[in-house]
Amino acid sequence: MNNQKQTQGKFTRNTRFNHSKRSSGFHGRPSRFTAKSNRPKSQTLDISSFINRAVASRVPEKAFTPKYLFTDFKLNPVLLRSIIQKKYIQPTPIQDKIIPSVLEGKDMVGLANTGTGKTAAFLIPLIERVLRDQRGQILIVTPTRELALQIEEELESITRQMRIYSTVCVGGEYIGIQVRKLKRKNNFIIGTPGRLIDLVNRKILKLNGTHTVVLDEADRMLDMGFIKDIRLLVSHTPEERQTLCFSATMSKKIEILVGDFLKNPEIVSVKTTEMPENIEQDVVHIRNLDKVDVLQGLLQNNEFKKVLVFGRTRHGVENLSRKLTQRGIKTESIHSDKTQMQRKRALLNFKNNRVQALVATDVAARGLDIDNITHVINYEIPETFDDYIHRIGRTGRGTQRGKALTFVN
Repeated sequence: MNNQKQTQGKFTRNTRFNHSKRSSGFHGRPSRFTAKSNRPKSQTLDISSFINRAVASRVPEKAFTPKYLFTDFKLNPVLLRSIIQKKYIQPTPIQDKIIPSVLEGKDMVGLANTGTGKTAAFLIPLIERVLRDQRGQILIVTPTRELALQIEEELESITRQMRIYSTVCVGGEYIGIQVRKLKRKNNFIIGTPGRLIDLVNRKILKLNGTHTVVLDEADRMLDMGFIKDIRLLVSHTPEERQTLCFSATMSKKIEILVGDFLKNPEIVSVKTTEMPENIEQDVVHIRNLDKVDVLQGLLQNNEFKKVLVFGRTRHGVENLSRKLTQRGIKTESIHSDKTQMQRKRALLNFKNNRVQALVATDVAARGLDIDNITHVINYEIPETFDDYIHRIGRTGRGTQRGKALTFVN
């Protein structure tokens, strides 16, 4: 009987999300949350039907012991000092396995759960390579503007006072500024496929001096239809290059990509389980309550300090953000209709705890590394299981614990 309770409602890879109404006769455990509603006050919000067992009930994972320390990689003293200043105590599992091979110039495929230190896993050895030899450049291709900007932020935080230069090439920002920056020497070019190709076609961005290509969140780029763009970009780089590919999954599409672009790659996987183990997941049965009332009721609880709320459409996200703001909840929104400046400001306000909630489409589901997000709320159910995994992965980063709630009828 207990086993049935634990598995009921559990998401699997074959789960197909839809908006059909579920039975309102489910009797789960009483909820700690109540929602203000225009309907009778006797109606309370039930949180039941565990998607994943409570984090607190699990046996703690065995502490990871790395094979290497950062001092073992024989890094430039300036880089090593920067790593120490950033309080990187020891390599994470993916850093432990990736850094030595990247330093050796090998092609790599990295598979890892979200929040595992993947960005530093490729940036640290590539920065070391630049410090050893300033010739050539590194091209990092990402699916979204936010991820590109986040990678640059991480790069700049590591390379302060190292005279290492980078330019971010993404849509939504004035191309003239990027053109001016590309006229100088750049060690790193970081960008999204569309803007990078635009600059290549204008003969502003020249990739013939590229010695390393990084394809970050490659599975997402393929899902977004960027395969032809990736092929075009890579065709402008030298045949003799190092190529690093990072993906959440090793799908058939990724296998084809790897076969076409990488030479005898070393494949490193530090994925644990498909379902994040350190994120407690529940569903919230809305039944006949007003969804905005329910969300407001949750956000009024003290434990919901920093909340990422996911919707499915740009209009829906903007409308929900406006309603929450009108109800006195400090909120920002992010979606593809926002200008790059608006998106930057919204993320900065959320990162710096100036707002309690960030309402977003799936543009925020990948790549964003924002500290201390207490909850992810799926206000609207995602399209696929993978989208669900990436959404909830914005909380419970690394060794932190997080909570995810999904609204269902």
